[in-house]
Amino acid sequence: MAVEVKERKDIPEQYKWDLTTLFKDEEAWETALGTLPEAAEKLAAFEGRLTESPETLRAFYDLMTETERCIENVFGYASLKRSEDGRDEKAQAMFGRAFSTAVRAEEALSFAEPEILAMEEEKLKAFTEAEVLAPYRKMLVRLMERKAHTLSSKEEKLLAGISEILGAPGEIDDMLQDVDMRFEDAVDADGKKVPVTGAAFIRLQEEKDRVLRESAFRSYYKGFREHINTFGANYAASVKGDIFTARTRNYGSAREMAASNERVPGSVYDGLIEAVHQYLPLMHRYAALRKKLLKLDELHYYDLYAPLVADVDVSYSYEEAQEMVLKAVAPFGQDYGDTVRRAFRERWVDVYPNVGKAGGAYSGGTYDSNPFIMMNFTGSVDSVSTLAHEMGHSMHSYYSHKNQPPQYAYYKIFVAEVASTVNENLMIEQLLKENEDPALKLYLLNQYLENFKGTVYRQTMFAEFEKIAHEKQEQGEALTAESLCRIYEQLVKDYFGEALTFDEEVRYEWARIPHFYRAFYVYKYATSYCAAVALSDAILKEGEKAVKPYLQFLTLGDSEDPLESLKIAGVDMGGTAPICRALEKFGRILDETEALADSIMKNQ
Repeated sequence: MAVEVKERKDIPEQYKWDLTTLFKDEEAWETALGTLPEAAEKLAAFEGRLTESPETLRAFYDLMTETERCIENVFGYASLKRSEDGRDEKAQAMFGRAFSTAVRAEEALSFAEPEILAMEEEKLKAFTEAEVLAPYRKMLVRLMERKAHTLSSKEEKLLAGISEILGAPGEIDDMLQDVDMRFEDAVDADGKKVPVTGAAFIRLQEEKDRVLRESAFRSYYKGFREHINTFGANYAASVKGDIFTARTRNYGSAREMAASNERVPGSVYDGLIEAVHQYLPLMHRYAALRKKLLKLDELHYYDLYAPLVADVDVSYSYEEAQEMVLKAVAPFGQDYGDTVRRAFRERWVDVYPNVGKAGGAYSGGTYDSNPFIMMNFTGSVDSVSTLAHEMGHSMHSYYSHKNQPPQYAYYKIFVAEVASTVNENLMIEQLLKENEDPALKLYLLNQYLENFKGTVYRQTMFAEFEKIAHEKQEQGEALTAESLCRIYEQLVKDYFGEALTFDEEVRYEWARIPHFYRAFYVYKYATSYCAAVALSDAILKEGEKAVKPYLQFLTLGDSEDPLESLKIAGVDMGGTAPICRALEKFGRILDETEALADSIMKNQ
């Protein structure tokens, strides 16, 4: 299912997102950017006055909220434009200017928290209870809880000033991977050359042609091997930055700091890794099943995404994918469905890959705009699933923004993958229900197993990598490219078991994972997936009884803490029970897949 990677100018407009709903044009963006220095000055003028009265603090918070919305719009637009084509120097410059402006605004705000927290306890409590500050009461309560980790005004300003430097490793990684790195062409079984790019790599790993898969695999990781010392130094700098910030803010570790903002105890992170380790034999079984179905003497890493059913070649147009998504989310009712139709009609989605476009997929946007979805649609089941997934993100944002004021509109990352994965699960369940053809059903069951593999097992493996890397650095052990490669190599062997023949190139895979530059983020994919398994199963079994609390969950934003939001939705993620239940479902799907595979092989 080859998809030609065109220049962006050659892609029809109906398949590009419409960013005019955020800014009419770049001139409007420049105008908004130009208002921010004055806004920052007005905010800075409140320094020394925040404790005068609740009314003064309310005026400051109102102006801060208005300014942050403007910053979000300016920064969001520049980020979306940069995603379109990383080679575009103008877009890069816009992003850099937006980032610098955001940092300066953050510096202007840096006095606020220390000044508020310097109030005597009784006075601060009185401010918190003042009616005029009711819209910001939860913010103030949460702020008081961070008192031990809030520095002096001067120190906060210093930290704000270096945030751009601390964020540099992530920017360097983006530029290196999306713009500067070039890969040798792969060669297919017929000797034809095939271009290798970051955006196309996973698609190439899904090809039936094993010669092409291996060639693309060797080419891609050769590129990372040639730059591995740069990646190693860059990631080590990122880890050091995490640790520096955590220690400066009086946290026991970088992981503790990362979890504190969401009020999620470290036991949830550790519990995930421990629970997944208990169920690693199921992943080892799945690897062995792949080896058996592909009829291989050796299962290599470039075989892990290969289609298991040779005579099923499923491909969908983007228009077909839209209808499939709408059918999958039908249980949520008319309002949800109508909003998804609006998203397609009004071009919230940037559909196809183009040269220079960022790889992968994401949902973006701001409080004042509709959500936007960037993806690299190829027509595969996985692409359709990605569209459903990202639409889940967008609908979560849409309902949160619609129902919450800006200060509480943004749900925490811990719950960010729940709505997306519920959509993804409803999609695969719908496809399994509709298809009885054994070969196609085997294909779909494998896709379900792949979702578990990629989102629970693989993301937990990533989480364990981050945990080990940060702990080693915190204990004074220097991180090098080689030490990072050794850590990753052992984890791959642990997670995939003896059925997998280890390829030396896999040692370098950690270097291509951009989420590592948002420390301790990836484990939330796994916990969210397990929560989504519980919720999607309930939605399909119980109907409206489960749909109603779930739709309420979508509206909550940050008005409730993440674990409480999930309880409202219908699942308690404070312990490991949902993780174990999800992996037991993985086992049942694996049982069904093995039985169907045996039946098909006997009848061949």
